[in-house]
Amino acid sequence: MQKLTTLSAAVALVLALGGCLQNDAQRGAAGALGGAAIAGATGGSMATGAIIGGAAGVFCRDLNVPGCRN
Repeated sequence: MQKLTTLSAAVALVLALGGCLQNDAQRGAAGALGGAAIAGATGGSMATGAIIGGAAGVFCRDLNVPGCRN
């Protein structure tokens, strides 16, 4: 149960901060950090989490994710 709470808090924090960033590089860096943190909290591979999170941050504007704009 604690992993779920930690995961939920991390996801909420990453999403809240994601709207404050100005460009793809900043969103990619924040996504990589967030992905690694979430993977670490849930027992997954931090490297894989960083890669997936970074890619999500870089491409969120291209995918028309609400709140992700320059």
